[in-house]
Amino acid sequence: MTQTVTGRNLGKEPTARAPFHVMVKPIGSKCNLDCKYCFYLEKEALFASGEKWRMDGELLRNYIRRHLEAHPVGPVVFAWQGGEPTLLGVEFFENAVLWQKEFLRGHTIENAFQTNGTLLDDEWGAFLKREDFLVGISLDGPERVHDASRVNCRGGGTHADVMRGLAVLKRHRVEFNTLTCVNRFNSDSGVEIYEFLKRAGARHLQFIPVVERLPDAAAERLGLSHATPPVYDGGADGDGAPHGPMAEWSVRPKDYGRFMWSLFKRWVREDVGRIHVQFFETALAKWVGEPGGLCVFAEECGRALALEHDGSLYSCDHYVYPDYKIGNLRDRSLTEMVDGEGQAAFGRSKSANLPDYCRQCEFRFACNGGCPKHRFMLTPGGEPGLNYLCGGYRFLFGKMRPYLEAMAGLYRSGQSPTGVMGMIRNKRLPRPA
Repeated sequence: MTQTVTGRNLGKEPTARAPFHVMVKPIGSKCNLDCKYCFYLEKEALFASGEKWRMDGELLRNYIRRHLEAHPVGPVVFAWQGGEPTLLGVEFFENAVLWQKEFLRGHTIENAFQTNGTLLDDEWGAFLKREDFLVGISLDGPERVHDASRVNCRGGGTHADVMRGLAVLKRHRVEFNTLTCVNRFNSDSGVEIYEFLKRAGARHLQFIPVVERLPDAAAERLGLSHATPPVYDGGADGDGAPHGPMAEWSVRPKDYGRFMWSLFKRWVREDVGRIHVQFFETALAKWVGEPGGLCVFAEECGRALALEHDGSLYSCDHYVYPDYKIGNLRDRSLTEMVDGEGQAAFGRSKSANLPDYCRQCEFRFACNGGCPKHRFMLTPGGEPGLNYLCGGYRFLFGKMRPYLEAMAGLYRSGQSPTGVMGMIRNKRLPRPA
């Protein structure tokens, strides 16, 4: 049943200068789980007490209209996340789809929906299939691994509930991918996790490194338990130690590299073209000279923003802090905020602030210094701004290089990169070890 919506007309949205992406948090940070490494639950501290934690119908409708009017070309992706968006109920997203269809003017629309999966049932399955949503489901691996970190609000494991939710998606033939957080407690289980996800039916896999520091003074003033984005003030020693102590669940840089390498060895021998691992396919795109699909490895950023439940727009999902709030949809144009000089400067700073050590690196083209949120280390020469994961990236790109070069060569000659598996079998390339 569609909500009745009233409210002032904010006017037609001007077209943005280039495509952009918005991650929508229609329920803010509210979630039915209490994952040990989650950095978003505590965002509740940034809002007033008594907050309703639900995007109202007027705001939702206006956001959808204005995003469709502002987007210049290509498909418009509506990315729904939280918190846990299923807490809003199916009707909320039925309304969203109705308004998408109402304001559709020549675009194609895609809906991406990130969930922990524990609340999925047949009503959700039928809706997600009918409206062709792509669902990302958070799954850290087999029960032993998953339940070490992904727990409910009583501290109990959630693996069984997630697997029931995944069964709903498969029963209704909903397209899905998996999102696995690589942390201190599962970084030695790469092959076990990879094989489990394949057995579970996943064909599109994302592996996200968990990198969080304990609170700095700015975070403590805001009531947060994770450090704010790095504003370097000399708080690291000459060996490149991080600014501020790391949270115990943060993955170690070289452990992350070894984790991904253990997966790559299986993937490049057996699964190229059959299993799609976001990191590996982005790396291959870099080796053939294409941009790739991960903002963390782009030369500049700033076109992927985060919209909170109250209409507040932030520079990035990793930067939902007061200093990076660029406005509110209730009183500012979406295009004005997306294309504004402040957001443009935020995007340019990723390249402008890259240390010389990174500029001279043989793998700069592949990672471009990584996510700015993780640039809180000193380079070997004492320059601030090195990515915490640099050691893992350098290890991994170095190990993958001969295989990515071979795949890129196949691609350039009009052949499929899947041919790399035959090259390994025929000993034209060494077996990865």
